[in-house]
Amino acid sequence: MALFQAFNISASGMTAERFRTDIIAENVANVNTTRTENGTPYRRKIVTFAEKDTTDFREMLSRARSYGKNGVKVTKVMEDTSSDYIMKYDPAHPDADENGYVSYPNVNIVTEMTNLIDASRGYEANVTAFNAVKAMAQSGLQVGKQ
Repeated sequence: MALFQAFNISASGMTAERFRTDIIAENVANVNTTRTENGTPYRRKIVTFAEKDTTDFREMLSRARSYGKNGVKVTKVMEDTSSDYIMKYDPAHPDADENGYVSYPNVNIVTEMTNLIDASRGYEANVTAFNAVKAMAQSGLQVGKQ
């Protein structure tokens, strides 16, 4: 594996986790948005990751030293349609229905904060891997000086 490829893998992980953090922040920011441009409440968004350019083991073994592009990429950002809107009784709200209930986004702050901690830890793990590769490269350069 090329040294710079290890940097690229860690960098792709950091980029993906940063994007995931941005989507979580968007979810939290819209926790009280009862009307979007299309007239419905905000729907929580979910980020999906996948490996970049996956190759099977047989192909990887045959190429031995010429590794393909690895790392992680964001494959899609989709709306969470598996959970319902949160209904709250507030007849004075401008978006209340005929029974006085308002549909609030399906955003759960506890879930979002848990996902934020997970994304933060994933980012930290990629930073640690990046720094480990950097330390190995620096050690290799020191060997040449002696």
